[in-house]
Order: sequence, then structure tokens, then C-alpha cells
Amino acid sequence: MNTLLPEGWKAPIGYANGIAVDAGRIVFVAGQVGWNAQQQFESEAIAPQFEQALRNILDVLAVEGGGAQHITRMTAFCIDRPGYLAARAELGAIWRRLMGRHYPAMSMIFVADLLDHPAKIELEATAVIPR
Repeated sequence: MNTLLPEGWKAPIGYANGIAVDAGRIVFVAGQVGWNAQQQFESEAIAPQFEQALRNILDVLAVEGGGAQHITRMTAFCIDRPGYLAARAELGAIWRRLMGRHYPAMSMIFVADLLDHPAKIELEATAVIPR
């Protein structure tokens, strides 16, 4: 896996502009919200929901033998921009605890609503697991 940074570009913080991979098994993880395995929300706060959604992504990847280091792309959908911005330090700490210093290509999209209430954030991912 190779992180792409065009010459002369300032390094992004918390994501990669692009990721290149040679080969492997591609795994697409559907949008995961911050509920547990029984589809129950344990919190309505954004940080605990983010942590659970990220754990859900990692649990799905583990079925195929994958981990955080194999994630090449992640998209986040969030209904609370002010809440997200206020929680950035806490979200960053959660990210580093679960993902280490691995930053895939990422997009953050603020939306009006999510399907599963009281979801505040939803994460989806693509991973490439070496053969």
C-alpha cells in the first residue's frame, strides 16, 4: 500500500489524498452506525457513536482477516457539523487508539439525516487485504 502525495502539496492531517495498492482481496464495508451487535445504540453522543461505528468496520474486516492497516478508503456521513467539529480532539484520540497512525483516503459529508435513529454518524470503508 502506498500513500499518494503529489510533489509540492502540503501533507493532509488525518487522511490521505490517495492510496495505491498492487493486488489483494477487495472488501467493501457497508455504512456502519454507532450501534452494537444487537443494533442498539448505547449513546446518543457523537464520540461514542463514532467509536462504535469504527469498531463495527473493524469487526466486519476481521471476518476476512483484515484490520485497520488494510483500509484504503473511508467515507463518513454526519448529521451534526457543529457537534463533529466540537468533538474533533476526542474523535482523533479514538481514531489513534483503534487505527493507529493509518490514514486512508477519506471524505467527510454532512447530511440532513441518517436512516437509523438516533444515529449521528455513519462510516463506510473499502479495504484491500493482501493475498
